[in-house]
Amino acid sequence: MEYISIKTPKGIRKIGPGHPCFIVSEMSGNHNRSFVRAKKIIDVAAKAGVDAIKLQTYTADTLTIDSDKKYFKIKTGTWSGKTLYQLYSQAYTPWQWQLKLKKYAEQKGLIFFSTPFDHTAVDFLEKMNVKLYKVASFEIGDIPLLKRIGKTKKPVIMSRGMASIEEIKLAIKILRLNGCKQIAVLHCVSSYPAQAKDMNLATIADIKKKFNVISGLSDHTLGYTSSIVAVALESSIIEKHVTLKRSDKGPDASFSLEPKELFEMVSAIRDTEQAIGNPIYKIIKKESENIVFKKSIFVVRDIKKSEKFTKENVRVIRPGHGLEPKYYEQVLGKKAKRNISSGTPLKKSLVS
Repeated sequence: MEYISIKTPKGIRKIGPGHPCFIVSEMSGNHNRSFVRAKKIIDVAAKAGVDAIKLQTYTADTLTIDSDKKYFKIKTGTWSGKTLYQLYSQAYTPWQWQLKLKKYAEQKGLIFFSTPFDHTAVDFLEKMNVKLYKVASFEIGDIPLLKRIGKTKKPVIMSRGMASIEEIKLAIKILRLNGCKQIAVLHCVSSYPAQAKDMNLATIADIKKKFNVISGLSDHTLGYTSSIVAVALESSIIEKHVTLKRSDKGPDASFSLEPKELFEMVSAIRDTEQAIGNPIYKIIKKESENIVFKKSIFVVRDIKKSEKFTKENVRVIRPGHGLEPKYYEQVLGKKAKRNISSGTPLKKSLVS
């Protein structure tokens, strides 16, 4: 696949090799149930220069049931001690906000999309006319959901999480069979926060090669070093959680970027892209100003007409105004056409 194409008010945004990295700010539940805070997170994302803001579309009832049996209790990590229902009741983004947030994000120049977790969420997002969908890592095996999303025929960004090669292949197959032709798969480590030693970012390039899709990274580490390295390793998409302030807490705050960090990450990604550039061997304009500091052949002692050039009277030194060093051995033993003073760059016109 060459690239993913998304229609925006500004024109077509292409995602893939050869195009700017598509940077997604994930709001998740970091709005802390405040609509005003949600808008402020969008403001932060827009100011930082990301491409898109992403929400999650579910309710506690669409995602699980209200049960305190051991199966539904979270035992480790950021949300330890809560039941799934309690977590999702706290973390979900009210559906009545989402169209308003979409309009607000688009006014700020951002692409808005979401992660649906069941059929009703897809139906809801279709009415909102989102331009693409995200499939969460834990939903990669939800075949009925993948079929419903595929039938929208819109681009899909899918996190692989703990999925095996066979599960990824099946998910891609299901999406394609149901009409989705533009697919990206993000490498991610489903640990919150993830540790740098567990990232294995070399997987990003392998995803692109193995599955013939656009590849990228959903980064759950603290900070953004992994995201920058990912861009250098051919990541076409970076997804990163964002919050206003980690100390305000929130479901995903502990592994989210604050505004200053998000700005720094975007800036670093763009600098990295420019630094990667294209294969090149010619001298660029800025380098040409310093070419004079290359070595060349200079006369280092006064030489009389017809006197031979020797290792004592000519040397390869800086700067670069004389013959190139490759001619040095050819010059030795030849005679001077005229008197030459020390400090003169040796030219072919001076050699007989």
